[in-house]
Amino acid sequence: MVPSFAAFQLLLLIGFLSSGSESLRFDLQSGHTKCISEDIKQNAMTVGKYHVVNPNEAQPLTDDRKLVVRVTSTTGNTFHYSDKVESGQFAFVAGEGGDFMTCFWVPDHKPPVTLTVDFDWRTGVAAKQWSSVAKKGDVEAMEFELQKLFETANSIQEEMYYLREREEEMQDLNASTNTKMTRLSFLSLFVCLSVAGLQIWHLKTFFHKKKLI
Repeated sequence: MVPSFAAFQLLLLIGFLSSGSESLRFDLQSGHTKCISEDIKQNAMTVGKYHVVNPNEAQPLTDDRKLVVRVTSTTGNTFHYSDKVESGQFAFVAGEGGDFMTCFWVPDHKPPVTLTVDFDWRTGVAAKQWSSVAKKGDVEAMEFELQKLFETANSIQEEMYYLREREEEMQDLNASTNTKMTRLSFLSLFVCLSVAGLQIWHLKTFFHKKKLI
């Protein structure tokens, strides 16, 4: 039977590999904002593409059907910003880890309009543009597949190291908590014994004054 922590690692690994790519389509009304978050590790590469779906491809999009897009980190640093665009893309290596937020906003307009937005966000291995790497005649199919497997294995190894570090941090935290609890228990015992001793001393003094003993 697989140990519980190993099972936890496997589940996180499956989640890591499956959550590396997020492609979605959503509707956004003018005057409203929609934000999408992605948990990105430090030094991981991330790539995003977005565009407004044109309901009438024969005509260009008007200004009331354009977006304001901003990508920020947990600490509020801006990694991408575009103002009144119908499409765009971003790519960067995360200098810090945590939840990154991509927010889409449509300026207010009367009468209100509703935009349909396609958004593709890839992180880690999924962010590698393998289709542009594997140019026809440059590499053979087997070399290309091996290169993909090598990158995937490296990502899995990095994730395992990350999980191991988190496990060690949890163990250190548990050890520190146990030490503090032990010290607190001894301190509580000392206080209780001190209070009991003071009470006994006070009673003995009282009885001596009253000449009861």
